[in-house]
Amino acid sequence: MLELQNRKTIAAIILVPVVIALALMAFVWPNARLEPRELPVGVAGPPHATAQLAQRLGAHEGAFDVTAYPTESAARAAIEERDIYGAFVLTPDGPKVLTASAASPVVAQLLTAAAAENAAPGAKPVVDDVVAAPEEDPRGSALGSSMLPLALAGVIAGAGVTLLGLRGARAVVALVGAASGIGLVGAAITDSWLGILGGGWWAEAGAFALTALAGSAAVAGLAAVLGAPGIGLGAMLNVFLGNPFSGVTSAPEMLPEPVGALGQWLPVGSGAQLLRSVAFFDGNAASGPVLTLSVWTLAGLSLVLFGGRWNRGRPGGTSVAAGADGAIEARPALREEPTAGR
Repeated sequence: MLELQNRKTIAAIILVPVVIALALMAFVWPNARLEPRELPVGVAGPPHATAQLAQRLGAHEGAFDVTAYPTESAARAAIEERDIYGAFVLTPDGPKVLTASAASPVVAQLLTAAAAENAAPGAKPVVDDVVAAPEEDPRGSALGSSMLPLALAGVIAGAGVTLLGLRGARAVVALVGAASGIGLVGAAITDSWLGILGGGWWAEAGAFALTALAGSAAVAGLAAVLGAPGIGLGAMLNVFLGNPFSGVTSAPEMLPEPVGALGQWLPVGSGAQLLRSVAFFDGNAASGPVLTLSVWTLAGLSLVLFGGRWNRGRPGGTSVAAGADGAIEARPALREEPTAGR
């Protein structure tokens, strides 16, 4: 018994610093390596001049993915549709840079600096913020801060439903109901109270709710199949990977590869993009995030409905439940043995 306790003590001494180190790496490393990586931008103006500008931008190898537009209005439309983050426009009056701080204040500042760098000596580019961030959150810090509580809400809802012993249809109803409440609360705080979002109220509430449902369904579904370890795996996907890899405080194209791409396949990253689309861009480019969140939701709810049955049918399968004293325990799934003479 003493030897077992000693092993547990040593395991705690070793594992806790390892977990903290991994968490620090996940949160700090992407932000310490921010730089444009195939960042979609546009150039507009006379073909010969824009070709030269595109060539100069291409000199920053791998930094920009440049698309040429015939007119400034075409570049503006591309920004509003979220095809590009901004555009460099060559006009008779001098250079102009179109930005969208609502898409990413960090990228807007980067493009402004790039425009000044590529302008002729003595020329100062005109900056036009096509889709501006709200005055209450000009740097996007409040919007970025809202995603971590949303990720935690998904974990708490999924774990809570599991630990309360809800199964099957009751678990699905509880998850959908909790996500709906999270959506209403999220929109009420960020839009009605703080004013950091500027889209349709119900669309924003729907984005919050779908993001929370995708995360909570993933946690509950994994727990239905894997037992207690499923809650930990779901928390890792939502919080320790999903939040820092989402790019919500900068842009996915600013993060190291493959972190930026991976984050957009997780609930928090796709939820952040969906929220930006409905809050500032009239729902443009929302279909991709909606599809990603729907896949997570359907997969998670399917595991909740059918994973528990599959788990109980396995030899040695376990289920997660709360004991009478409130302690969490993993119990072997009971299998009915045939009775002699039956």
